[in-house]
Amino acid sequence: MFALKILLMVAGVLLLATAVGIPFYELWMRIRALLKKQNGNSSLMGPKLVEPALEPMQWRLPVVLALTGCLPMLIAASIVVVPSGMGGVRVSQIAGTLPGTLYPGVHWVAPLVQSVKIFDLRDHLFTAGITDEGGKDSKQKSALDVQSREGLNIALAVTVRYHLDPRRLDHVEEHLPQPVDKELVPPVVASAWRELTPGYTVQEIFSSKREEVRAKAAATITRKLGADGIVVDEVMLRNIQLPDEYAKGLEGLLLKEQENDQMGVATEIQQKQVKIAELQAEAEAVQKVKQSEGEAQSRVVEAKGEADAMQYTLPLKQKQIEQSKLEAEARKEATIQNAQAEAEAKVIDSKAELERRNLLADAEANRVRLMAAADGERMKSEAALLNQSPLLINKIIAERLSDKIQVMMVPSDGKFFFANDVFKAAAANPALKHEMEGEDVAPAPQAGAH
Repeated sequence: MFALKILLMVAGVLLLATAVGIPFYELWMRIRALLKKQNGNSSLMGPKLVEPALEPMQWRLPVVLALTGCLPMLIAASIVVVPSGMGGVRVSQIAGTLPGTLYPGVHWVAPLVQSVKIFDLRDHLFTAGITDEGGKDSKQKSALDVQSREGLNIALAVTVRYHLDPRRLDHVEEHLPQPVDKELVPPVVASAWRELTPGYTVQEIFSSKREEVRAKAAATITRKLGADGIVVDEVMLRNIQLPDEYAKGLEGLLLKEQENDQMGVATEIQQKQVKIAELQAEAEAVQKVKQSEGEAQSRVVEAKGEADAMQYTLPLKQKQIEQSKLEAEARKEATIQNAQAEAEAKVIDSKAELERRNLLADAEANRVRLMAAADGERMKSEAALLNQSPLLINKIIAERLSDKIQVMMVPSDGKFFFANDVFKAAAANPALKHEMEGEDVAPAPQAGAH
């Protein structure tokens, strides 16, 4: 339908342009013809000819085209398209605002007499305070300043969500200032909050009666705006900014109240623990009484059973005593026999131990004699060796003095030993011998091979 309206407008404009263009075209053609005639007469320089009278201009066709062009334009002007989410109201130049709402779609109006005022029927937001919380491009609007019962100034961040009542758009257009969201809603919201908050303290507004204050403000705003055809969907109290000094004092008070609540909870827990301990003690006492009564009853029953059983137990006990005596005599005889057997066994064991010790003593004496003979032979051989090679004494002493001394023994008559000449020279030269002794090198013994 919107395309049809545009086509009608284009057609009307083209017809009007044609109607206006035809007279201008005829006028141009006549002016051109007159100019040609004047140029032709001036070139001939003869007597002037009598000019024929000009024919009158034809106005009938332009008028018809103009009237025809007005018709589609009037039809296009009578078509009104209301977009989605919008609503319209007819405004007459004669009767003023007409009742009724034009909902989204195509509507017909009287052209040149009636017009349509479009209103947005979707939800609107009125915000006092920060509009974009937490964003980088957040815009700061002036907060709603109110006073409490104590006379302290409080800054409120309020958001009101509302929309226009589609059934009362004629009332909104006829009686309310335009635009409504800027001219009417802000003062109504501000007045509602400022009339309500002086009846509450700062602490009540901030914590204890915050929801109550918001609900009353929402009811007042809804009632005032609803009378003018504005439906309030929700009133939100987003934030409350307290005075700095009062905020610090309130923070301290809240901390104390929190501590008091914690102490109250701890006291209740302790009282419950005491009550539980008392109940447990009572339960234990009752349980002990029940146990005592049960034990007493069981003892009574046992005593009765024992008394009844004694009648049959005494003869049996006498027989058991006689049997015990017989068993004791048998154990006594068995003990005497066992003692005699153990004594005989101990005598045999002592004799065997004595023989074993004698054999060990003889074996040790033989070992000592053999070791002494071996040591004597070894000492004789060492004495003979020392008599033959007295330098072995120096080697033994050097090895006993320190484990870091290294002693090397070489044959004195070795023909192919590279150090033989060195040792011989050392033996011939006392200075060189002293230097070698300083380097912890022992001279070779003069025995055959060492």
